[in-house]
Amino acid sequence: MRIAPTIHNFSKTFLKQLAMKTISLWFMLIILVAVSCNTNQQSSEPIIGPSNIKVENGTLTPEVLWALGRLGQVTVSPNGQQIAYTVTYYSVEQNRSNSEVFIMNTDGTNNKQITKTSAHEFNLAWVNNSKLAYISTEGETAQIWTMDAMGNNRRQVSNFPSDINGFSISPKGDKVFFISEVKVDKTTEDIYPDLPKASGMMYDDLMYRHWDTWEDGYYSHIFVADFTGEKVANPVDIMPSEPYDSPLMPFGGMEEIAWTPCGKSIAYTCKKLTGKEYSFSTNSDIYLYNIEKAETQNLTEGMMGYDKQPVFSPSGDRMIWLSMERAGFEADKERVFVMDMATGEKTYLTPHFDYSPSNIQWTPDGKSIYFVAGVEATHQIYRMDLATREIKAITEGLHDYHSVAIAGDMLIGDKVSMVFPAEIFSINPVTGKQKKISAINDHIINQLTMPMVERRWVKSSDGKLVHTWVILPPNFDQTKKYPALLYCEGGPQSAVSQFWSYRWNFSIMASNGYVVVAPARRGSLTFGQAWTDEISKDHGGQEMRDLLAAIDEVKQEPWVDEDRLGAIGASYGGYTVFWLAGNHNNRFKAFISHCGVFHSEMEYMTTEEMFFDQWEMGGAPWETENKVAMNSFKHSAHNFVKNWDTPILVIHGGKDFRIPYTQGMAAFNAAQMHGVPSKFLFFPDENHWVLKPQNGILWQREFKAWLDRWLKA
Repeated sequence: MRIAPTIHNFSKTFLKQLAMKTISLWFMLIILVAVSCNTNQQSSEPIIGPSNIKVENGTLTPEVLWALGRLGQVTVSPNGQQIAYTVTYYSVEQNRSNSEVFIMNTDGTNNKQITKTSAHEFNLAWVNNSKLAYISTEGETAQIWTMDAMGNNRRQVSNFPSDINGFSISPKGDKVFFISEVKVDKTTEDIYPDLPKASGMMYDDLMYRHWDTWEDGYYSHIFVADFTGEKVANPVDIMPSEPYDSPLMPFGGMEEIAWTPCGKSIAYTCKKLTGKEYSFSTNSDIYLYNIEKAETQNLTEGMMGYDKQPVFSPSGDRMIWLSMERAGFEADKERVFVMDMATGEKTYLTPHFDYSPSNIQWTPDGKSIYFVAGVEATHQIYRMDLATREIKAITEGLHDYHSVAIAGDMLIGDKVSMVFPAEIFSINPVTGKQKKISAINDHIINQLTMPMVERRWVKSSDGKLVHTWVILPPNFDQTKKYPALLYCEGGPQSAVSQFWSYRWNFSIMASNGYVVVAPARRGSLTFGQAWTDEISKDHGGQEMRDLLAAIDEVKQEPWVDEDRLGAIGASYGGYTVFWLAGNHNNRFKAFISHCGVFHSEMEYMTTEEMFFDQWEMGGAPWETENKVAMNSFKHSAHNFVKNWDTPILVIHGGKDFRIPYTQGMAAFNAAQMHGVPSKFLFFPDENHWVLKPQNGILWQREFKAWLDRWLKA
């Protein structure tokens, strides 16, 4: 259940632009919260700024977590001397957020906030070394604005009829492309104009809803327009009447669209499929649109998995992009390909690098690329020499980098860890030395006593080693005994890396007095594709033995109370918790499952991206002669409810279309009917995540209260 946001019209793609420097899942989690409450803000609303919260006893609480500013986009000026970036702040009282723009020198000096509005500012782009363009929600619709690098002379330069959700200025600065929602399909009102108040929606094909939005006939299209620096004019839809989205829904952002260096063409990512074929496939392609000829060419035709994120060399003679091999498998290895634009020849650059790069950046001489990749539970910056194909790690340490950019003779990136939220760093590309140059949350973090993080390798039932993080409470005392939590990752192909989350936050769990055990069980990313592949068509199999091996080893530590163990998880991790509830052999005393799959057969027929369950289960539940599928569905968690006897908290969102909320209802109802102590926390206005500030704090309070009730009483 790898997850991603889709929020209608402006907010549906707004978060993608904020996250265009990366498609890291956990970074997207941060960004989602920024846009979850209100989008188009009026200037009369109170301005939300940095919190002056005072931390009591150095403890990370839900209120402290929501007081932190969230780093968004980071962009370097053309001369490499300045950095513009956005930060989103939250008001729990107002139950909303707004984003502001900051600027500083690349060494961290002269840091200034250059906007102060109640709206969101995002999608920063340098017009030149002294002028910025950006999108603001200050008016009735989201539009492109400009201002100088001091924040003065702000003016709206576009006046498109609907929200502009992202844009990019051409290399010569004379044109701009932007994305906006376009109506293509007929609605019920179009078919029956005499029934304008009818609420019925009619569908005769898949896929009719996605993430948390019903299909409404609108698609994200790319427009190209003239740009004078003062005005955007003469927009032209380069995908006229096409029932397709670019960027891809729901993961894609502006990283999926690129100018050629000459500014005469636009490369874009699109999955030009419809209905059932769209629902069962991941086959996207990269298309090249020639502006002068108004012609479109498919550059990756015949490549059957995801093809996305085109990046042109400085001279424009080559294009690099990311490609997955297997259609229908969203967690396949991200392969790096390069195309000779004159001949069309394609070359696979990373056959011997068994990990998935992202955020590719060409060096100015076109001889190398930088990228971010997850390797053994951390995300680092790498450099590849294109002539020799040699790949070298630039950074090391217990952290996750989200992005990399070139700033003269230095690199700029933002990184997190389990014990600190995102900040901007400069990196020496020769020595790898890293220096923090932003201080978004220093005034809060410096008041906190944070947990300690250890890494270890645990031998599983088949003899293979499972990487496991162990997070210890602040002021850890090894002479005491602590309750412990087994963290069950979602995905199922997600990374258990050094992520910082605003919900599944290991630091706040440990600060609540728990040892947290977080294994990278079979299926987890960053340990090579073979490890990732091992969970597909084996749900309820070896990955469960990996998890149990990890908690069984750590519970032997003298500072763990093996009589006070809990298991927690979301999405596939929620399925894991439901499965463990019927198969844990009295290990655990409490469970929490968020948006988990309870009944796999029903999930297969009610989820929206059908390719996911088709791949993971190996077939449909009615294929009774399909031994692989039958074995998969045999491990549906509902089959083990008769064994449930342990208290369980079930959480679900009413707008979750990836795992419909009836899955959570069924699990809670089953627990109640079996007399198992249980509680159902339901958010009718949330999707697969919990995004609104007050809902987020409620989630954290109930999470802690449930565990404390059963593991500390």
